[in-house]
Amino acid sequence: MKGTYTLALFLLVTFNAIGQVATLKGNVKNEKGDTLTSVSIFIKGKKIGTVTTATGAYELVNLKPGSYTIHASLIGYEVGTQKITLEAGDNQTLDFILKETTYELQQVEITGRRESGYKNTNSFIGSKTATPLKDVPQAVSYVTKELMQDQAAARVGDVVKNFSGVNQFTSNNDIAIRGFRIFAGNGTMLVNGLRANASFWKQPPANYLERVEVIKGPVSALFGNASPGGTINRVTKKPLDQPKKSISFITGSYNTFRALADVTGPMNESKTLLYRLNIAYENSQSFRDLQFEKNIVIAPSISFLPNDKTRLNFDLVYNKSNSRVDRGQSAFFNDLYSTPVSLSLNAVNDYLNEEQYNITTSLTHNFTSNTSFNIAYLRTSYTEDLFEHRSNNTYMKNALGENVSFLVERQVFDRDSREFSDNLSTYFTHNMNTGVLAHKIVVGYDYAQSKLPVGAAQLTASGYLKKDGTTGSYRAADSAKFVMQRYTTKYNGADTVIYGPKPNVTTYDLTLNEHKKEDVTKYVYLPAVNDATLPKLNYLHGAYIQDQIKFGRLQALLGLRFEWFVDRAYYTTAREKKVTQTAVLPRLGLVYEINRNINAYALYTQGYNPQAATVQSPTSGGPFDPLESKMYEVGFKSEWFHKRLSLTTSVYQIEQVNALYAAPAPAPVDSMIQMGKEESKGFEFEVVGQVTDNWNVVLNYAYNDARLQEAGGTDKNFIGQQKPNAPRHMGNFWTKYTFKGNALKGLGIGIGGNFVTKRYLSLNQAQTVPGYELLNAALYYKIDKFQIQFNLNNVLDKTYWVGGYDYLRLFPGAPRNWLATVAYTF
Repeated sequence: MKGTYTLALFLLVTFNAIGQVATLKGNVKNEKGDTLTSVSIFIKGKKIGTVTTATGAYELVNLKPGSYTIHASLIGYEVGTQKITLEAGDNQTLDFILKETTYELQQVEITGRRESGYKNTNSFIGSKTATPLKDVPQAVSYVTKELMQDQAAARVGDVVKNFSGVNQFTSNNDIAIRGFRIFAGNGTMLVNGLRANASFWKQPPANYLERVEVIKGPVSALFGNASPGGTINRVTKKPLDQPKKSISFITGSYNTFRALADVTGPMNESKTLLYRLNIAYENSQSFRDLQFEKNIVIAPSISFLPNDKTRLNFDLVYNKSNSRVDRGQSAFFNDLYSTPVSLSLNAVNDYLNEEQYNITTSLTHNFTSNTSFNIAYLRTSYTEDLFEHRSNNTYMKNALGENVSFLVERQVFDRDSREFSDNLSTYFTHNMNTGVLAHKIVVGYDYAQSKLPVGAAQLTASGYLKKDGTTGSYRAADSAKFVMQRYTTKYNGADTVIYGPKPNVTTYDLTLNEHKKEDVTKYVYLPAVNDATLPKLNYLHGAYIQDQIKFGRLQALLGLRFEWFVDRAYYTTAREKKVTQTAVLPRLGLVYEINRNINAYALYTQGYNPQAATVQSPTSGGPFDPLESKMYEVGFKSEWFHKRLSLTTSVYQIEQVNALYAAPAPAPVDSMIQMGKEESKGFEFEVVGQVTDNWNVVLNYAYNDARLQEAGGTDKNFIGQQKPNAPRHMGNFWTKYTFKGNALKGLGIGIGGNFVTKRYLSLNQAQTVPGYELLNAALYYKIDKFQIQFNLNNVLDKTYWVGGYDYLRLFPGAPRNWLATVAYTF
């Protein structure tokens, strides 16, 4: 009986306590009536807050009776403020209508993106101003951190399939956009809109990224020399003014282990000082023999917002990596399926140690409501300590000088280098009216510098041993000068004897598929005096002006840039050669608002890119003229389902002259040829966002016809051929659905797939890799602040290749694999 009284007393106190609290809810819209997502709703002077959902709704529960001042805050809008008094048991509604701010936002984001989900509304990459993507007259693709998390993407290369018209060229930091290759070092990979050095061998980690963006086509008028296919921009996570913390642990196939942490919030009560810290640790093996990844990433960010007019941000990304270089799979001559996709040519004692940091400081100040000043500076450092056994891009020779199709000739690189770059971007923006025309004017100056100082060095071991103790390339006519040997192996199950020159570096026998620790002291090394190790310095100055003009439903973008580029190859040496190039680059775009949901656009732009110093040497056949390009593009951009879902279609034609390709045999291995004219034309379709607040969608398709149109010399035999690693057709879809019903609440499912058609590996089109179709799936279950996630990739266990150079350097994709994630948010 006593227990019954106690239970009754407990229930009475509980119900009485519930009756003493209140609930506040509402919706947030802009002046046009559009719902606003990810608006920060918080109570002044209290550590109580939330953000609006995809439908613009919010709810604050368990509030004590009293008077409160409620703030609604979103970047790009003036802060909404309302006062309210709550009584015990109240369930009140308080809606907000936010007014767009007239202040110009900064070039690089200083406070974090508040949107959640797959859709991103604003970007700085299209116009160097916070312009809605719908109003940018150029195709821009992006992947948000939410999509990366849902797909358990560890690196930038893992998300490439989500961009229309973008595919991997190899599995290194090396991709193709609209048929044009871009890679670290050719000025087409940015961090927060600024040029940054990066590893060519490894794709950048994704844990510290807010999103990855691709602006399609030449953007030299905005960012200086760049690839005609497009430019990749990695946007780092920035601080939020609301506390948020999360930790994640990931395990899976190939002994994968990752630990991630992300914490952010204000550092003082006035919220003028914000911080964010991302940390990652990885220790993983690979389906590729001898390949592994050990990574430590530390990425702090601090934002200082002393008032509404001034914003300052400091951003650091530090990455220390231990691994091996993956030069790809080698196969028997012209037999793609003759070796397993796991095969690599590494030795056990190979290594690649890398260290990199990016330090960004950015400031924006609004002098008035119409005039602002922006400045950003990025300093990067990349250090490489490399020792590797790799193919010499050919097979071993027998005594007659013939290729032995199952013995791969190898070479060794032993390299140390450190490269620095500096990037300064500064500009003024001014909003003004001339009669019925509204102008957003940008006037700016850029400076970028890349430096490989004295101290880089490389030893190389290759070729065949001569009787005089030196090494060289083998020719049957000179066989008397070389040390000859007999080599016994099993080929097709039988003993086979090969008689030929003795290699300086041990060959790799594809019939054995064995890896061992090589005795590297027996190799004959030569110092490599080449462009990879000689001091180099290049820098550019760029001045530009841009005007975004608005007249009713019509917007025009007019831009002009003057670029002055200087390349001091081999500086500080007797071979120093100074090359200066200049370019005047226009960019003209139109956007017309057909209706509230649909915009049509058209664009003409020009681009250029100096040839890299590594291919300017006489041994490559240089010097070579710079790349010059132009693009015509038209399309439609639209938003649906209360702006939750965006749709972009585009038709384009890109022309480029002076591109370089490896010269086909019998030309020397390192020589290049310069094309007369290339053309890429195609169609792209892309859908990103939410159909409902619990149903996310990504869908894209691209058709690309990329060919050589005019010959400049020995390339005349390749006219009309599709470019290497440029698929004609490619597409991708991914969708995630989260159940809302009580029985399945917290459960989510994800499913996706992508396809790529056949690709050629070289200009002569003798070797190809087949197209492929992949299926991926995921399950999610969220319990309060915990989420459990399971990803299964390549569900059907397809064998496929993402790219390559030839059958000695193939880059296979991973077989079926899984990842399990446990995450806690607090």
